[in-house]
Amino acid sequence: MDITTHKSGFVTIIGKPNAGKSTLMNALVGEKLSIVTPKAQTTRHRIFGILNAEDFQIVFSDTPGIIKPHYEMQKSMMKSVSYSLEDADVIVCLTDPMDEFIEPETIERIKKSRIPTIFVTNKIDEAKGEQIEKVRNWYETFDFPFSVMEISALKCKNTLELLGNILKFIPIHPAYYDKEDLTDRPERFFASEIIREKILLNYRQEIPYSCEVVISGFKEKPDMNVVMAEIIVERDSQKGILIGPKGAMLKKVGIEARISMEEFFGKKVFLETHVRVIKDWRSNLNQLKKFGYEN
Repeated sequence: MDITTHKSGFVTIIGKPNAGKSTLMNALVGEKLSIVTPKAQTTRHRIFGILNAEDFQIVFSDTPGIIKPHYEMQKSMMKSVSYSLEDADVIVCLTDPMDEFIEPETIERIKKSRIPTIFVTNKIDEAKGEQIEKVRNWYETFDFPFSVMEISALKCKNTLELLGNILKFIPIHPAYYDKEDLTDRPERFFASEIIREKILLNYRQEIPYSCEVVISGFKEKPDMNVVMAEIIVERDSQKGILIGPKGAMLKKVGIEARISMEEFFGKKVFLETHVRVIKDWRSNLNQLKKFGYEN
């Protein structure tokens, strides 16, 4: 590696909850590192996805969707977005033309940061012409330098062109991570995220948002990973719904999670899950810290 020409930098992807940030990072990195569901607020933690090539390394940062926080967990999620803007070399601001646009205060912060920013209109395979035009008109109200692109992260349309645009702003620097690394997160983190993804896909209303998944045991064997998981809820009634009649719903989630884990880890998985109640954990700062949320 010629360090005099090698590029390396951090790219923060931000947007509203339904903008498709996780889908975009997965497409750019070429691996499913962030869970993806149709539900808003799927991403809770900042996740790095690392794209390596001979002459560059790009560290993509998938962040929680930008919302107005109503309780401590959401405040923590928005802090992680704030931190990710501070250390970025490039900001990719993703917009769903069929959804709400980012609030003016976030646009003002981007402006003041002076960080090279690419505003990306996503889901052009789904949006109508007038919706895309509305986004273009919104961009014209900005009074600072930026780039604009239109893509479909799901269909990988124009994502290579976006990558080329990003590379223009990446500084000359040695790689920050080992060239074999794909992410900064350990395997047990992805085990918990896979379980949470299945909860999001199988339950409605408040249940998925009241759940946290804690990996209490993770043992790697040559032919199998043994995973012990606790699913945390806030109330006894939620525990009953999560488990389901005769444990049927929890068993379904466990089977689906195990299959996805085996695909992700490339080996057999033994998964055991338990449900535990911690009252109002989403508003408890000490519990949030234990669960790895930003303090």
